[in-house]
Amino acid sequence: MTLAADVRRLVVSFAPRSEHDEAAAADFAAHFPDDHGPVFRDDGPSHATASAFVFDATLTHTLLVFHGKGRFWVQPGGHLEDADTSIANAALRELREETGITASVTEPLLYDLDHHSLSSAFGRCASHLDIGVAVVVPFSDALTVSDESEDVRWWPLDALPGDVPEQFDRRIRAVLERLGSRRANAALSPESPELH
Repeated sequence: MTLAADVRRLVVSFAPRSEHDEAAAADFAAHFPDDHGPVFRDDGPSHATASAFVFDATLTHTLLVFHGKGRFWVQPGGHLEDADTSIANAALRELREETGITASVTEPLLYDLDHHSLSSAFGRCASHLDIGVAVVVPFSDALTVSDESEDVRWWPLDALPGDVPEQFDRRIRAVLERLGSRRANAALSPESPELH
């Protein structure tokens, strides 16, 4: 499967929970109407990216990097590369490169869709069609700062930094809500290991 086909699969499978989600899904569908689309930086000024919303096991903290170009705190992520086999794989690669953390995504994949404009600091990139995937990892202080970032830090979800991108709070809360719903459903399932 090509990366564009994987984006299209995620767009088609996305279950909107709000009017914002519905608008985002329609926007992504317009950019990826079939198994082709702008997945790489060279595909045009608007193209796909992948990111990882990283939470600790208690879902009370998130891991953010301070982005050098953007001058804000944001989830680890970035451009897709030829060697990436899927959006999830790209998000995990970016997480490893930017923080030193090796992780796996939740299964089935929990993610969100966000198309955001970029400032001139990002050069020829005018906007990113970002797919943010949910990742839960043990809380760790063993973090690595990449060349693209100035800092990496765990933040309490009830005390996020003020300098985050527009709509970041809404976006992270939506991903967290999806994770919380999954945990609640798992706790109610007779197959849940917590009940045995």
